Amino acid sequence: MVKLVLVRHGESIANRDNVYTGWNDVALSAKGIEQAKSAGLKVEKIPDFVPTHIHTSVLSRAIITANIIADICDFLYLPITKTWRLNERHYGALRGINKDVSRKVFGQKQVLKWRRGFDSVPPLLAQPVQDRRYKGYDMRLMPQGESLHQTQKRLMPYYIDHIAPQLLAGNDQLVVAHGSSLRALIKKLEDINDQDIVKLEVPNAQPIVYTFDSNLQIINKEILYKD
Repeated sequence: MVKLVLVRHGESIANRDNVYTGWNDVALSAKGIEQAKSAGLKVEKIPDFVPTHIHTSVLSRAIITANIIADICDFLYLPITKTWRLNERHYGALRGINKDVSRKVFGQKQVLKWRRGFDSVPPLLAQPVQDRRYKGYDMRLMPQGESLHQTQKRLMPYYIDHIAPQLLAGNDQLVVAHGSSLRALIKKLEDINDQDIVKLEVPNAQPIVYTFDSNLQIINKEILYKD
């Protein structure tokens, strides 16, 4: 048996302020830092969890959460990979807008469709994000806005090439990422249909523990809820 632990970052200042974030790089709130510490204490107590690698996005809120967890669990010696493929879903032209304001401007039904529909794409940015962390990547790969389906498509190659082989080799893995990118991964892992994925929430800093058999079939799933 092997374990995969998924953790959404602690509350960000954008979560706190109810703002679309996506690929915007925002800090953890004070509450988010405490949530990350709490997540670390939970991960530390997972029986027989001995990860060999940490995977996270290139966005600060996930990286800082991963570092806090690693510090508490004495995982700082582990290799850590930061990849854009684990970034939050790209919210296009919605990023930076308050979610309540977006409902007034676009209507509640449209916003719900953008936020929760599997194939719904938000209004696009005029061009991909210009940021030094993406320098060196093929700009044709960089999104200007994404559906959850598109997020899944750019995430799964990383899972297939870098996470699944480690799990198949019997090596526990820790992934610290974002609400929508983790929803996209969970949809694939659990074979959730396009309608039911709308109901799935991934709360901040509540570790999700998957135990797999040797064929990566799920034996058990546990969510380590708040104290």
